[in-house]
Amino acid sequence: MKIKAKIEIRGENADLAAIALMRDNMDTMRTVVTAKSAVTYFEADKMGSLIASVDDYLMNAKIAQDIVELAVGERDKPE
Repeated sequence: MKIKAKIEIRGENADLAAIALMRDNMDTMRTVVTAKSAVTYFEADKMGSLIASVDDYLMNAKIAQDIVELAVGERDKPE
């Protein structure tokens, strides 16, 4: 049995974060990028494997988001 999941990132610079994340895609992952969103599809044989892949992806997505915000100046500047 195959277990599937989908994560969608939306926003003005979703494509920038997704492009950075795509480098780490395994054979069981596929990412589709548009101007305002990025959708990554996951597939695994075991629930534990799917959870591990999604967890790793989300941690990397948070870091990518932080970097994109710094690069495009969206993050609040310290006072």
